[in-house]
Amino acid sequence: MGYERINVKPIAGALGAEIEGVNMAEPMGNQVFQEMHDALMEHQVIFLRDQHVSPGEHVAFARQFGTLHVHPYAPSLDDHPEVLILKSSKANRSAANAWHSDVTFQEEPPMGSILLARQVPDHGGDTMWANMYAAYESLSEQMKRYLEGMTALNTAGRAAFEKAYDKQITDGRKQEIHENRNSLAPAEHPVVRTHPVTGRKALYVNSIFTQKLVGVSGKESKAILEFLFDHLKRPEFTCRFRWEEGSVAFWDNRCTQHYAIADYGDATREMHRVTVNGDRPV
Repeated sequence: MGYERINVKPIAGALGAEIEGVNMAEPMGNQVFQEMHDALMEHQVIFLRDQHVSPGEHVAFARQFGTLHVHPYAPSLDDHPEVLILKSSKANRSAANAWHSDVTFQEEPPMGSILLARQVPDHGGDTMWANMYAAYESLSEQMKRYLEGMTALNTAGRAAFEKAYDKQITDGRKQEIHENRNSLAPAEHPVVRTHPVTGRKALYVNSIFTQKLVGVSGKESKAILEFLFDHLKRPEFTCRFRWEEGSVAFWDNRCTQHYAIADYGDATREMHRVTVNGDRPV
């Protein structure tokens, strides 16, 4: 695919590319926007460096790609509720060190997320992404037939994941947040999702939010899901990104999963995430 205004440098064979020629503090013209969109569709996760922008500029950049999501129970900035605060320290280590797609417990999970590094450790704290097209395509034909048309229940997540958020929520919002979480009914999504833009099939189950396959016994569901969770994290499906302050990752949530590596000891890592709304998986 050709690019005229931006420079695209793939970082791994499976997925991922660094983008040069974009300043998030400025509106993109039509040509740059189209090239950014095309790069995201082709590489699934794209990275920018040296983007020292305000929360308002972060939000404005994301709005160029669609309406924005407000998380039902995670902490966010008071003046920008669209900006999710992901802060991990020794006292409150992130629970995102498991492979997952974001917010699949909702009926309409996000299209993608734009994650900005505000504070990073001197070493460690990388994030990995995995290509769910490749994960699906490498399955045996027998397994593809088994999964065809199957759906799975997704819920608000593991207890450890919820507790990590709870420690960051101010007392004034705890009751509201807990009510929001408890009111969330399980969402039923296809195990194999067809991407609405590329038309490609992607594996769409993840270890944090996917709880059970619909229509099979609990024992069978557990065995199949454990196989898929192990399969999708094969190294040849992945890329790995080293963060610096002002680095940005923009990933397509419909065809990737990610894993935040918690290997930075006593250091603190703070990220801001703005998420673009999506649609109901089909």
